[in-house]
Amino acid sequence: MDLRHLDSFVAVAEESSFSRAADRLHVVQSAVSATIRNLEREWGVTLFHRTTHRVELSPEGRALLPSARAALQAAAAVGHAVDEVRGGLRGTIRLGIMQATQGAGGISVAATIAAFAAEHPGVTVEVRQGGSADQAERVRTGELDLSFLGLPDRDLPGLDVTVLAEPAMVLVCHVGHRLAERGAVELKDLAGEPFCDLPPAWGVRVANDRAFAAAGLPHELAYEINDLATIADFVAHGLAITITLEMMLAPGVPLARVPIRRGPRLAVAIAAPAQRPSSPAARAFVTMARRHALVDGPAH
Repeated sequence: MDLRHLDSFVAVAEESSFSRAADRLHVVQSAVSATIRNLEREWGVTLFHRTTHRVELSPEGRALLPSARAALQAAAAVGHAVDEVRGGLRGTIRLGIMQATQGAGGISVAATIAAFAAEHPGVTVEVRQGGSADQAERVRTGELDLSFLGLPDRDLPGLDVTVLAEPAMVLVCHVGHRLAERGAVELKDLAGEPFCDLPPAWGVRVANDRAFAAAGLPHELAYEINDLATIADFVAHGLAITITLEMMLAPGVPLARVPIRRGPRLAVAIAAPAQRPSSPAARAFVTMARRHALVDGPAH
């Protein structure tokens, strides 16, 4: 067994697919399958249950996965130390991003990555998109090195959180809606309105659910949709209202934006694991993200 065997095991476990694991490792699928068979023979256990459509960890595989991840992280730490001794940054950062990365909190994730690449050409940034709650868990487990998050909390268990901005969220409704001309609204004014919102793991949805629950008010979802452009289209046609960050909406869409007194808020942040050391490259990326937050949209 060598580290490449462990890497294959972890990749198949995280991707739930031999083909996706092969793509991730830049090898052919047959090589990944052969590695897993060799590991199972060497360890004397079945690591995965395979069907025509699914690959899932066996109980033995689930028990061994944390140790495999820990071994890979220890090996990576040695590599990071070598890089620091040599000078210069190398390696790969597995970075989680949110859906609406173009304007969350006024911060351009793409601009941050571009600036980092220009400054540290020896580092590859691999991007994986998902809901903030799911991305936070992937940082905790080691599947991601860092992730941009938009969640209500400034402090998250198991994570070292650097808050970049705390933008206000607004009511978004059809221009002919009864509340469209109001100077501001409160959550109680929205009781009984049909809402269009993102799935439960997305930060905007978490913030909305939590704010309505704290106010003791219903958050009645008529539509659950996982992209903001479609949500905006539903709202523009008067099917529902929504609460989101104003900068997440594409310009030019005929929608009313109304401030909310004591409404939901997000902490747009970048999160690293708290329980294990980050690589020099990951630490440098956090520094770059903070620098761009100050340029593009200072936290307040």
